Amino acid sequence: MNRRYSLPLVALLLAGLLAACDVSGGGTQARQSAATVTSTLTRDPTSGLPFIAVRDLPPEGQRTLHLIRAGGPFPYRKDGSVFGNREGVLPRRPAGSYREYTVPTPGEGDRGARRIVCLAVRPPTPPDAECYYSADHYTTFRRIRP
Repeated sequence: MNRRYSLPLVALLLAGLLAACDVSGGGTQARQSAATVTSTLTRDPTSGLPFIAVRDLPPEGQRTLHLIRAGGPFPYRKDGSVFGNREGVLPRRPAGSYREYTVPTPGEGDRGARRIVCLAVRPPTPPDAECYYSADHYTTFRRIRP
């Protein structure tokens, strides 16, 4: 970094941090700032993966998530099978902890590449369960925002 820009940049950053804090002792502004930061997180703090809202899933993904939450029935024989996390992209869990489900791809003659992978829980997966969406057959994942 160019030295002549270092001090002004540091001062600007400190001013922003101080503005976000309530120095009057009331704490209200600091709580509001923290709530704003929390509600606008773009990455899951546990996995480090980016979030995706349910409404931003493709329609087929939204339907698959609904089926998962309802406990089925599922259209593909492999739906609900163990996902091994061999790629190591998802958080480490004991073997057998994740289950995978097909997200149909329009125009594909087979299962396609899209999947939802959820942490297996009983009873069936609640709405706030740990689920991930992959559009590219497990190369990348996004955490479905609970």
